[in-house]
Amino acid sequence: MEILIPVLVVLIIGIILGLGLSFADKFMSVPVDEKQIKIRECLPGANCGACGFSGCDGYAAALAAGEAQPDKCAPGGETTAKALGEVLGVKVEAQKKVAFIACGGRPDKVKETFEYTGLKTCAAAALAGGGPIACEFGCLGYGDCMRACDFNAITLSDGKPVICEDLCAACGKCVKTCPKSIISLIPKDAKTRVSCSNKKKGPAVLKACDVSCIACGMCERACDAGAIKVIDNLAVIDYSLCTACGKCAEVCPRKVITAK
Repeated sequence: MEILIPVLVVLIIGIILGLGLSFADKFMSVPVDEKQIKIRECLPGANCGACGFSGCDGYAAALAAGEAQPDKCAPGGETTAKALGEVLGVKVEAQKKVAFIACGGRPDKVKETFEYTGLKTCAAAALAGGGPIACEFGCLGYGDCMRACDFNAITLSDGKPVICEDLCAACGKCVKTCPKSIISLIPKDAKTRVSCSNKKKGPAVLKACDVSCIACGMCERACDAGAIKVIDNLAVIDYSLCTACGKCAEVCPRKVITAK
């Protein structure tokens, strides 16, 4: 009896605790949204934040609540967007995008105004009078965008960042990191691109860089589709209209516009 009584006490306590946990699980548990679970299974799990939410879980919750669109997952691209569309019962058309650096000013093409000896980051250099280069819209080349990229899609070559489009997930971190705001997300299949962000007028641009847009308007006049316009002294392409004919690139006297 000396052994049996303690065993029975422990057994009774265990049964009581078990019943208590069972009660708590049934009446106090948080309801699980089955749709949210299915949505989460469609997402790649990169947690990059490109969708504008706090990772994949946050995006899944927003989608389940009808507070987000299913085409915002950059790493997942079209495949993920279509899978989400099936779960949500909507038709989704997602276009693959990549990051593009609108600057062709290599060290041998852009003028320097002073020797910079501070921290070798774009953010720090930009605080020093906009940086050591004459073009206030030009890439500083210290690799802040490269360090921000979680997908190793950006490398430095000849003092300038280069994007590997096959690795780019279009998460947008490089876009947010660039202090010059010269990186943007464009359609991956975009054949024509403007490698300049300078919005100064011709004479000032000529003094700053050898490969900059001078707003001559020749590209605009050559485009039969009306896809390229000179806005604020800079050629801008409307990719929804561009037919990739390449005429704008052919007439550009500064070779700022390229066509694949």
